[in-house]
Amino acid sequence: MATQHSRSAARLMMAPAVVLLLGWMLVPLTMTLYFSFRKYLPLRGGDLGWVGFDNYVRFVSSSAFWPSVQATLVIVGGVLFITVVLGVLLAVLLNQPMWGQGIVRILVIAPFFVMPTVSALVWKNMFMDPVNGLLAHLWGLFGAEPLVWLTEASTQSIILIVSWQWLPFAALILLTAIQSLDREQLDAADLDGAGPFSKFVYIVLPHLSRAVTAVILIETIFLLSIFAEILVTTSGGPGYSSTNITYLIYTQSLLQFDVGGGSAGGIVAVIIANIVAIFLMRLIGKNLEG
Repeated sequence: MATQHSRSAARLMMAPAVVLLLGWMLVPLTMTLYFSFRKYLPLRGGDLGWVGFDNYVRFVSSSAFWPSVQATLVIVGGVLFITVVLGVLLAVLLNQPMWGQGIVRILVIAPFFVMPTVSALVWKNMFMDPVNGLLAHLWGLFGAEPLVWLTEASTQSIILIVSWQWLPFAALILLTAIQSLDREQLDAADLDGAGPFSKFVYIVLPHLSRAVTAVILIETIFLLSIFAEILVTTSGGPGYSSTNITYLIYTQSLLQFDVGGGSAGGIVAVIIANIVAIFLMRLIGKNLEG
């Protein structure tokens, strides 16, 4: 009886937070869903009435939709590849005994705490500037013409910037997983004469599989909504080459002042994000069961 009363008290205390959280999510989502079925043009008459699925059809059939989907997949896939591969290598490196290990780990993790807008400005002006940027000077040392990153390699530039932000997160999660590795397995491998490469391939990597899956799941959810880096650097250009779905919704809603079309795009983005999340949750579930 006492246990039942304590559970009821716990649920009662949690109820306000749960209600607030549901309201925080459901109210904006409901308003977005409402406006997605209406023709709402703030600068051209306001709410012009119910249009059904016309906004969805216009958004999906627009010339920018499929390029934005492609750019979204390329950016997410590129960032995941870089952060997972380099994250594993960086985690293995940080796990080695070294002088000032704590300071090194703090410095490696630091980029994750930099605001996306600030990091995008740093990369744009200090690294990718074709005249005074660090990369331009490195290109000049080899006698090559500087690359105008934000126009000639716009998508790759976004991938580099975002990867720099998320690499510390991946490395931290993977480092924690490596530190949980049973030392007896490594000692047994040493007794069997296994070298560092063999231990990495046959012991460390299988042990990291669950951590890698978790990193992919968490990063993908956030990477689908990248916005600040694109706004500050390429503005989605040239053309639609670096326009992802989030930035396309922004242009529809706040640059073209088509709230109905932007709301429809937002619902489409939510649907895509949920499909990806469900797929990844099933993937991580199978990995954990295995």
